[in-house]
Amino acid sequence: MAAARRNVLPLSAILWISFLGSALARPLALRLGQRAGWVLAILPASLFGLLWIAGSGLEGAGAIVEEVAWVPSLGITLDLRLDGFSRLFGLMITGIGTLVTIYAGAYFADKPAHKGASFLALILLFMSAMLGTVLSDSLIGLYVFWELTSLVSFLLIGFDSYKASARKAALQSLIVTAGGGLALFAGILLIGMELGSFSLSNAMQNSAALAASPWCGTIMVLVLLGAFTKSAQVPFHFWLPNAMEAPTPASAYLHSATMVKLGVYLLARFDLAFAQVPAFGTALIVFGGLTVLVASVRALSRTGYKAVLAQSTVSSLGVLVLLIGLEGPVAATATVGFMLAHALYKATLFFCAGTAIHATGRTSLVEINGLRRALPVTAVAAALAAVAMAGLPPTFSFIAKEYLFEAQLESGSGWFALVALVLGSAVFVAIAGIVSLRPFFLGRSREGAVHHGETPGLFLGPAVLATLGLLLGLLPGLAVAPLLGPAASALVGQALPVSPALWHGLTPMLGLSALAVLLGLALYLLWPRLLARLAHLDWLDRLLGDAGYNHAFEGVLALARRCTLVLQNGDQRRYTATVVGATLLVTAVGLVLAAPPLAIDLSLEGLRLAPAVVVGLMVAAGFAATRMRSLPAALVAVGIVGFGSALLFLLNGAPDLAMTQFSVEALLVVILAALLLQLPIRPPSTRSAGERRVDALLAGGFGLVTFAALAAMTAAPLDLRLTEFFAARSYPEAFGRNVVNVILVDFRAIDTLGEIAVVAFAAMAVWGLLARRAKGKEPT
Repeated sequence: MAAARRNVLPLSAILWISFLGSALARPLALRLGQRAGWVLAILPASLFGLLWIAGSGLEGAGAIVEEVAWVPSLGITLDLRLDGFSRLFGLMITGIGTLVTIYAGAYFADKPAHKGASFLALILLFMSAMLGTVLSDSLIGLYVFWELTSLVSFLLIGFDSYKASARKAALQSLIVTAGGGLALFAGILLIGMELGSFSLSNAMQNSAALAASPWCGTIMVLVLLGAFTKSAQVPFHFWLPNAMEAPTPASAYLHSATMVKLGVYLLARFDLAFAQVPAFGTALIVFGGLTVLVASVRALSRTGYKAVLAQSTVSSLGVLVLLIGLEGPVAATATVGFMLAHALYKATLFFCAGTAIHATGRTSLVEINGLRRALPVTAVAAALAAVAMAGLPPTFSFIAKEYLFEAQLESGSGWFALVALVLGSAVFVAIAGIVSLRPFFLGRSREGAVHHGETPGLFLGPAVLATLGLLLGLLPGLAVAPLLGPAASALVGQALPVSPALWHGLTPMLGLSALAVLLGLALYLLWPRLLARLAHLDWLDRLLGDAGYNHAFEGVLALARRCTLVLQNGDQRRYTATVVGATLLVTAVGLVLAAPPLAIDLSLEGLRLAPAVVVGLMVAAGFAATRMRSLPAALVAVGIVGFGSALLFLLNGAPDLAMTQFSVEALLVVILAALLLQLPIRPPSTRSAGERRVDALLAGGFGLVTFAALAAMTAAPLDLRLTEFFAARSYPEAFGRNVVNVILVDFRAIDTLGEIAVVAFAAMAVWGLLARRAKGKEPT
């Protein structure tokens, strides 16, 4: 790995600016009205400029690093790192984020102001979370930002919360991605345990130590689970297409250009860390290839505009995962090249889809056609993006596709990867024609079919991205030095020469590209027939869709319902018996298996008469309470037990605890007496003889176990270490002479606060119930 460059720009400042801007976005948007998108776009545009300047001097595999103290007591820092790869991601996040913000402002222009403001705030918060993920060199920090992206994407997918489908899709995405995030966190903890550090760059540099660890296989599986769920790889591919329930700006941003690529980002980072584990590359090739094939079939069986694009996104993610699994330096160049090309054309096509849907109110490609006159700029942008998606010259995507096939041929990964890449590329060609020619250039739009025309906010994003994809193809050198070269070098850990060009002569890569185009044209022409055939294959749709997830989800709910019927049957006595019995069993087993064995002192040495008399009265009162049928009499007997415990505090030199106990016991007796006045003095018995015997057995066993535990504690040698610790530090550190009060207020401050909060919440609940009852008695 190249040495880190001195930090010339605080990376933490970039994150602070991003999160602060997202926090202020909603109130600003409410004030700005329809100009909100244009004004708020200044934030991501400024961050784009800062990242460009910060990484402008990066060469080879160099990096800018910054250490930020986070939890020093646990040795956790929020280290930040900007190298070529994270810079490429950061520029995509902020650059496309700028255009998405402008587009979202125009998209929500005719909707309530609060709705557009909330959406813009969520988009900018999501941008901040993604920036934090790609800039984090600390695995703990990366995980925190990683999970934040899952939470915000949940809110964006379910933004139209009045739709049941949106709520279901949002929950599905959260369950899958957050579940994978938990697996990733477990892997991160194991990495920290094995390497003694949570640094991502340290893990990349210590691949030998990681490979030699007995936990290596477990760590690899956990990391793969986290990345596969995020990037919708088989068998977790189903959630991403369903997430198209989100508004179009969210689809363009979250699920085509950036968010779902975070899983790819993680795999690319860990490629060096698992360099000595052959199974890692094999797993990526297999699962990536399967994802390409499955998503390709599903893409050809859909008619929804965004659904077709979503399935093609899943296929593209499979291509990226497969590329990371290939060996050789060309694979790194192909990965970053395809990543950039996909971001440019896919975001463009989602923008165009959103504009077409917004203009016509229709979502099916079968129902949308002839929009070139009503939406001319959008139509041109869609055509350029379609050429790029098909991998045709002179777009940058053609160069990326050449690298893609070259990486496969150089690695010698076998026929499976080659077939997956060729078929995936062919499906991209077919989809490019389906999503551009059919809605914009074939047929004529019906009279009055277009309800909204183009506005600058709607066509700026697709026009800029489509033009950029063409420009980088014509002048590929523009992207090498600032983007592709450093990004590919960061992935391999050393300077990597990158020299893209539109023409390399008659090569095997060109032949494979031509084959993919021919197959894609055939699929495009046959699409209506394929659509009709696939529509009748319900079993295939269930097999390749989310039927498995739905069955598992419904199974969990059914199990919960059954458990509720058994465990939550409304019998409070059974609940109490279950808790007491479980506590009794666990405690008894612990006492029996205790090491060293229990030593109970049953001698009467040191017996004091006064406490013994009080204890005797308490035992007699407790026994009387169990035998009395009169509720007031039983209450008095229970009160004697409570007052007896206060007397024991007093006799043992704890007057403050005694006074507290006296107060609490008196208040409890008064309250319970007031309540019992509303009940029959001698209620009828509701327990059978058998039930009473079970109650007596539980009570006797609990008392016996408690006695054994207390006797064992008093017989053991007294350990004064904690006593001496608190006595020595109460005054110098907490400035209090009453050690008990200092422990409660200072040393156990959070615990005490929690206890106070519980009591306060209980009091509020009781107050609310009583107030509601009193209100119900008022005459109406």
